[in-house]
Amino acid sequence: MAPRTTRSPARRRWPDVLTEERARPEAVRSRPNAWWLAVGTVCFGAFMGQLDASIVTLAYGGLRTDFHASLAAVEWVSLAYLLTLVALLVPAGRLADAHGRKLLYLYGFAVFTLASAACGLAPSLQALVGFRVVQAAGAALMQANSVALVATSAPRGRMRSALGVQAAAQALGLALGPTVGGALVSTLGWRWVFWVNVPVGVIALVSGHYLLPRTRARTKAAHFDWAGLGLLAVATTSALLGVSAASGLPVPGWGAGLLFAAAAVSGWGFVRRQQRAAAPLLDLALLRVRAVAFGLAGALSGYLVLFGPLVLVPVVLTARGSSELTAGLVLTALPAGFALSATGGDRLLPRSLTDRGRCLAGAGVFLLAMAASAVVPPGAAWTAGLLGLAGLGLGTFTPANNAMIMSAVPARSSGTGGGLVNMARGLGTALGVALVTLALHLASGSGTAAGARWSASILAGVSAVAVVSAWLGPRGNGPRGSGPRGNGPRGSGPDPGRAVAESP
Repeated sequence: MAPRTTRSPARRRWPDVLTEERARPEAVRSRPNAWWLAVGTVCFGAFMGQLDASIVTLAYGGLRTDFHASLAAVEWVSLAYLLTLVALLVPAGRLADAHGRKLLYLYGFAVFTLASAACGLAPSLQALVGFRVVQAAGAALMQANSVALVATSAPRGRMRSALGVQAAAQALGLALGPTVGGALVSTLGWRWVFWVNVPVGVIALVSGHYLLPRTRARTKAAHFDWAGLGLLAVATTSALLGVSAASGLPVPGWGAGLLFAAAAVSGWGFVRRQQRAAAPLLDLALLRVRAVAFGLAGALSGYLVLFGPLVLVPVVLTARGSSELTAGLVLTALPAGFALSATGGDRLLPRSLTDRGRCLAGAGVFLLAMAASAVVPPGAAWTAGLLGLAGLGLGTFTPANNAMIMSAVPARSSGTGGGLVNMARGLGTALGVALVTLALHLASGSGTAAGARWSASILAGVSAVAVVSAWLGPRGNGPRGSGPRGNGPRGSGPDPGRAVAESP
């Protein structure tokens, strides 16, 4: 009988490269500032995530021309990405807690980078939407782990500074997106909106392999509510498909009615499932907390107002003869104002002003900007000024609103609370794209100026919802930076520490 051959150690261990986190080199691990290197690596993902969110809308015009598609069809390049991201954030975070955050983060960047290259090569609009779904799956793996990687890499006393750097990277990506997108579309074409992600992704993968620390503590994989996730995905997708059908998709009226009916039935089923599941996807008890319920309504409204103009402004200005580059430069005023206010507002506003007061002030400012946009004729100068004003208000409102939500969530439920905030943001972003597209379609017979007024009126109404949510929120919270009140669900006592939410 022939002796059994033994595989070499290298051959025997090759799957480990794909399933186990690799340690940092000793030369990196022993450096005093090694944690800053890890934070800087995570900033690649923070920057690219926000850049991609704000850059794609500048490609709508080129996509409509190349693929001979309506705006309602092209908007699914954004909506498919957003819906997939919202659906996968929670399961991606749970998988990372069980199998390693560094491992899943790097897999996320690899998927995101490869899908970006595929998006740039897409031969049809349907293929592009499919590649965007894959791209969003990679983005979910990155976003679900970014804050955890920063928090576990930084020393305890420097965590706030590290999270501030990550927030600055997000704000920079959001601010640069419209300008970069406009320049790429005007000079190289819409495909470069996606190809620009590839070199950054390669750099981030190499950096992450050598600079990110391994996961020190893991949690055992628990039962996941896949049925609840499926019902939630059906509800949100059906509702947005119904809005798109009303916006010009070639779907008969009865088909749109069936979509809205499916959204209502699956939404009801999701609520019933969460009430009965042993490990629900969403703890409905949190929604009975006043600060959480009204705060989430405010978060959804704020992100709807933030991302609605990203669709509206390029369509209106290019229809008036402006180039994509000009539209991108004008649009930059919104995220630039947001970034300026979100990162510098604490230095300008009085520290005695409560989170609720900041929410009311910020929401009032962007309500004023959106109401003025509904009556002022669309033009580059006026539009840029009003967008900058709206950005300043949103940058004041959003961090304070997030702080109100998370200070009302018990520390033991901070992961769930953070997931709720991310879910509200994603749904608000998707609705901003869908409702503006619907308004432009309904006003198509009256011209783009009428569509701009209709869209601005919708955004003003949503801004009013944010004002009301802030007004009806908790009135007893202390100044920003004060300790937690411990008003968690089910009568929980004071929290040992304040839950931390991701910055805007």
